[in-house]
Amino acid sequence: MGYVRTPCVCQEFNVTDTPGNSTCINKIRLIPVELVDCAGLVPGAWEGRGLGNQFLDEIRQADALIHIVDAAGATDAEGKQCDPGTHDPTGDVRFLEHELDMWLLQIVKKEWPRAVRGVEGAKEDLVAILDEKLSGLGIRRGHILTAKAKTKLNFETPSKWSDEQLLSLVTELRKSSKPLLIAANKMDVSPAEKNIEKLRAMGYMVVPCCAEAELALRRASEKGMISYVPGDGNFKADKTRLTEQQSNALTNIKEKVLLPLGSTGVQDALNLAFFKLLQMISVFPVEDPEKLTDHKGRVLPDAYLVPYGTTAKEFAGVIHSDLAAGFLYATEIRSKMRVADDYVLKDKDVISIVSTKRHA
Repeated sequence: MGYVRTPCVCQEFNVTDTPGNSTCINKIRLIPVELVDCAGLVPGAWEGRGLGNQFLDEIRQADALIHIVDAAGATDAEGKQCDPGTHDPTGDVRFLEHELDMWLLQIVKKEWPRAVRGVEGAKEDLVAILDEKLSGLGIRRGHILTAKAKTKLNFETPSKWSDEQLLSLVTELRKSSKPLLIAANKMDVSPAEKNIEKLRAMGYMVVPCCAEAELALRRASEKGMISYVPGDGNFKADKTRLTEQQSNALTNIKEKVLLPLGSTGVQDALNLAFFKLLQMISVFPVEDPEKLTDHKGRVLPDAYLVPYGTTAKEFAGVIHSDLAAGFLYATEIRSKMRVADDYVLKDKDVISIVSTKRHA
């Protein structure tokens, strides 16, 4: 489990919250998210080499990908350490693109002639065929329609597609269903600054990171040496609990990482993956619209991440299927207005849902 951070609405409503499914630290709400740490890839992973099958099976679960790249060029293609600047990190990104594309291509090509005959002979819908074939990979109808529009391929005559055109469709399917963000790690090592521009030129969102500094800050925070919330651009040290060596190490992190980058970048990568790549918003449900409490009396207990465009009734279903089944109306707390089932939620909305059915 990881966390995304967002300003908590407790400050706006001037209340002391009692979080349940999330955490609030210094008016910042940390909402849990599930992360999958994928096994490393070797060339030919799509053919089953190394841990390729395990990696690609884990990718199936992902809605977005954070590719951690050694921006200093101090790790070679096999994952071994090398002298900083001797490896081109853009090669790591191209390598991942190729492995994912070839993996998807093999799945699409399975029984492809049969699919082509169905489309051109029996007038079946190729979008529906692909939707059924790829549903287990987290690829949905909307992703297929996006790829179709971008490639401008004629879905009524797939027999006329070249191998290159089929691959272009697969590439667009991968881009739309598994959007990628690059976490450019080791930004405190000198060649990284030059390489990050090369990574950005590839068209991806790139987040400068220093994971080593983040780990050091979290460990110091756990031991009570500093006050630090993941994603902060600074920390407050308790000098009475620090040795001279520890104090110097923290000063080094501040000067070499926090001041030039604004933060360690680790939390930024998570936030951007959910709020930008996946276009999620945070929503705070309550039962009592006046006291902002749930049925246990907890103030602003929960925070949920849902896709932009989610309606009030859809959100009710996220909380519990019974709430959606008996949905009557919702109250948008800021305006105190009743809203219907098709009300589209906004980021940081505080919502009270009234239903004929209660959930435990």
